[in-house]
Amino acid sequence: MIEFKILKKSKRSFARLGLLKTPHGEIFTPTLVPVATQAAVKTLDSKEVEETKTQILICNTFHLHLKPGEKIIEKAGGLHSFFNWQKPLMTDSGGFQVFSLGFGKDLKVGKILKIFPGEKRKETISKNLQPKEIRITPEGVIFRSPLDGKELFLGPKESIRIQEKLGADIMFAFDECTPPLVDYEYAKASLSRTNRWAEICLKTKKTNQALFGIVQGSHFKKLRITAAHFINSLDFDGFGIGGDLGKGKKTMLKILSFVIPILEERKPRHLLGIGHLKDVESIVKMGIDLFDCNFPTRYGRHGIAISSEGKIDLRKRKFLKDFEPIDKKCSCFVCQNYKRSYICHLLRAGEVLAQKLISFHNLYFFNTFLEKIREKIKASKI
Repeated sequence: MIEFKILKKSKRSFARLGLLKTPHGEIFTPTLVPVATQAAVKTLDSKEVEETKTQILICNTFHLHLKPGEKIIEKAGGLHSFFNWQKPLMTDSGGFQVFSLGFGKDLKVGKILKIFPGEKRKETISKNLQPKEIRITPEGVIFRSPLDGKELFLGPKESIRIQEKLGADIMFAFDECTPPLVDYEYAKASLSRTNRWAEICLKTKKTNQALFGIVQGSHFKKLRITAAHFINSLDFDGFGIGGDLGKGKKTMLKILSFVIPILEERKPRHLLGIGHLKDVESIVKMGIDLFDCNFPTRYGRHGIAISSEGKIDLRKRKFLKDFEPIDKKCSCFVCQNYKRSYICHLLRAGEVLAQKLISFHNLYFFNTFLEKIREKIKASKI
């Protein structure tokens, strides 16, 4: 199980400094939860991830179920032993990935609807509409494996049983992650499924692992409030806030303002799948404790470093003549030992070492940024 303690509340916002105790160690919050989809942070081994000041990781239940399978991981001693990560660990429910094979794939949309000025999306997902490649039932979701086309089923019972075998410290309840184009009636029906599945997840759980319930409700205020009250009434160890978060940052913060005041203060709050550097201070001010995001390593794999100067595209030829570190103010191993010129050369030569070096720096930089955020909360500066 877990224990969460609020160490300090900011006097200027809803931000709070917390300590989350798990069977595999303590986590100071707010913090980033880097994504280890296939039980690996892309390009980095477990020791390197630890050296970036990372406190906790999240693995993907859907992908690990497909390969190598939860039975193999269980035989290996659980995820901690399987990939030699002895710090705290989360697993998601697999719901987001399964539902991404549906409307998300059909309409090419994610959690936040990205549209250009003047562009309008006319598509609407209504109550009785089914996605092309998955079938949603009251019990769960029928879908085809993206690996071999075999028909599979995932529901709340299956998700919890898989997560228990994976053995992370914190699990998430199975939910329907609605895309941004749903209408009110679809969102209402979807929320009813998610809330029913939340109860089934709690009844199914047999281990001492912590379980977080997920607040859905799309971008509709009434549904979000209903969801927050319902999930808060159940015996979850913490909360996830997921699903469609509107058309941008402003809408996302509005949704958080509806939800967070309802949730029990003494339990941790996790914002699912959102955590760009530019968003961090805003979501922390709303009272978010944890958030997962893959952008530090995704940027790294595309040659983009994050720094105190902003984003740096090290693929550009001009950096061949730049003999400064990625960030003069950064104390990470990469900035202490390598120059922009060398990393630019590696990228242009197609050497995978470049992706590793930038990913390491990006995670270290992000975690250092969070350390500063925690200090600001301590001093009531945000």
